[in-house]
Amino acid sequence: MTHHRDDPIIAIATPAGRGGIGVIRISFGRWTGHVRITRFVAALCAKPDEYRLIARYATLVGLHAADGAIIDRGIALLFATPHSYTGEDVLELQLHGGPVVLQMTVARCLALAASLSIDPDLPARMRLAEPGEFTERAFLNDKLDLAQAEAVADLIEASSEAAVLGAQASLSGAFSDAVHALVAQLIELRALVEATLDFPEEEIDFLEQSDARGRLERARDALASLMDRAKRGTLLREGMTVVLIGRPNVGKSSLLNALAEAEVAIVTPIAGTTRDRVEQVIRLEGIALHVIDTAGIRELDDDGDAATVEHIGIARTWDAIAHAHVVLHLVDAASMAEADRPEDEAIARRLPEHAARRTIVNKIDLTGDEAHLEPALDRTDGIERIWLSAKTGAGIDLLRHELLAIAGWQPSGETGFLARERHLVALREASAHIDIATAHAGQGDRQLDLFAEELRLSQRALDGITGAFSADDLLGEIFGRFCIGK
Repeated sequence: MTHHRDDPIIAIATPAGRGGIGVIRISFGRWTGHVRITRFVAALCAKPDEYRLIARYATLVGLHAADGAIIDRGIALLFATPHSYTGEDVLELQLHGGPVVLQMTVARCLALAASLSIDPDLPARMRLAEPGEFTERAFLNDKLDLAQAEAVADLIEASSEAAVLGAQASLSGAFSDAVHALVAQLIELRALVEATLDFPEEEIDFLEQSDARGRLERARDALASLMDRAKRGTLLREGMTVVLIGRPNVGKSSLLNALAEAEVAIVTPIAGTTRDRVEQVIRLEGIALHVIDTAGIRELDDDGDAATVEHIGIARTWDAIAHAHVVLHLVDAASMAEADRPEDEAIARRLPEHAARRTIVNKIDLTGDEAHLEPALDRTDGIERIWLSAKTGAGIDLLRHELLAIAGWQPSGETGFLARERHLVALREASAHIDIATAHAGQGDRQLDLFAEELRLSQRALDGITGAFSADDLLGEIFGRFCIGK
């Protein structure tokens, strides 16, 4: 933020356009004190003796221009510090929702604040709020931690019921509580280690006597569980990229059309019809799936322009795979025991480990097989298979259910918290330091100082999630993405 964080700020808090009600929000910063704010409102209403705001009570007021002409009549609500969204004295004006009415009121408030001599030692510097500045003040005044503040924006932007529930869980502190519990484990272990370092004359096997290795392993397991939940939370928030791959003519484009319930990709019996990626956003239970149909993967001769174009398409297929959350590897049910099978196995061996993988056995309408799910535990490769027909639709619901499960959606409506890529980066960093600490623990008490330092660095990475440790430029980046008035 480029302005002083204690300045009084004002913004229209309702979306642009016309509506029955429009809300103007003012957070008074250093203008603390009920009397000062009452004088401001009284001057705004041109009736100094009539308006005495009572915290949390709605008061009908008439707002006047500088010449006394009435701008609008509406409700004034005062939320006194610290019982307000920002932790400062906050005034909300609920007026008619015409954009000109709201803009005239904001301009009048700014002009009035500039002219009032409320306190000779307290300049009246009310200004327009920057994006996210109200929520930033809530964070700075300990009303929210950083993860909860981000959940405010996620709740506003939520495009599904699952995202709303996840954002509410984060806003209520579910994610933060899990992080704080993990930090507490690390702090307890750090305290034991550093106490031992302070008394090196004690001839004890610290790692053995204090169960330090066991404590570290429990923290490691808790972090792995939290990271898994955060990954699902990221998918709920941002959507999931699903890439369809396989040899030519295994039915990738047909599967895209079946999932989209529309003819979005060209389907022909000619090998190599799809030369470039075809993308379609599909919503399942409100969760956004970015489904990408790709060029079929096969060995090509180097002759001719057509081969060159197909080479480019295949290269783009592998690029899409590198950025996928889920890879659906399509194979032809008829070729499960035929000579084409080694080509499918060669593709499978090249697939990266970062993405969730499922094998889709397509075209069961030609083989007479029933649509079913073959669990990963029953497979030697550990990859779940879904038998279906993209042409007839048999088994498509099985695939939809599996994609929802990967995204963390629960049919009961219960869901985890939302998370962001920033959180995953911090969790991965914390995990890396715990891994190094584990290696130091393997050397016994000879490397306790290095062991303690890795615990500190892991804790610091986790503190960055909630804002216990954060840089100003990070705060500016996060809150700058919020809407005005929030």
